[in-house]
Amino acid sequence: MFHARNFSQRLRHLVPREMGCVRVPGRAFGITICLTMVFLSTGCVRRRMTVRTSPPGATVSVDNQLIGTSPAATSFVYYGTREIRIEKDGFRTETIRRKVKPPWYQWPVAEFVSETLWPGEIRDERIIDVELVPQVIESSEDVLNRAEHLRGQAIGS
Repeated sequence: MFHARNFSQRLRHLVPREMGCVRVPGRAFGITICLTMVFLSTGCVRRRMTVRTSPPGATVSVDNQLIGTSPAATSFVYYGTREIRIEKDGFRTETIRRKVKPPWYQWPVAEFVSETLWPGEIRDERIIDVELVPQVIESSEDVLNRAEHLRGQAIGS
């Protein structure tokens, strides 16, 4: 059976007296190694939101911040309701409020483990698909006729 004390006593005659006592790694060394590994292998959660449109090429803004032309992607830190604005010539401008719910590993307590102690990277990727509706442009004749009709209703009442 191996004992650290016996091993260090056997090595004493090999080490000159002025060098002192030989220490064999023990429990403290093991704990130090474990703690070092924990601190070096800290976790990370990468959050990314991608907005895709049909047809592509629309200008996309999330929370009044321009993120680019669709398909456009941006990283985010916090979960919650996002306001997504999509604009493209010839199509109706869309403003969407989308709630981004946190996954189970972002709940309190579990979040500490996934953000701090988990040894690898966790990716949370959200994809939002939007179908753009063509913009209907009414003829000026139709608009004038409707205006005359409304004027007649206002005067007649």
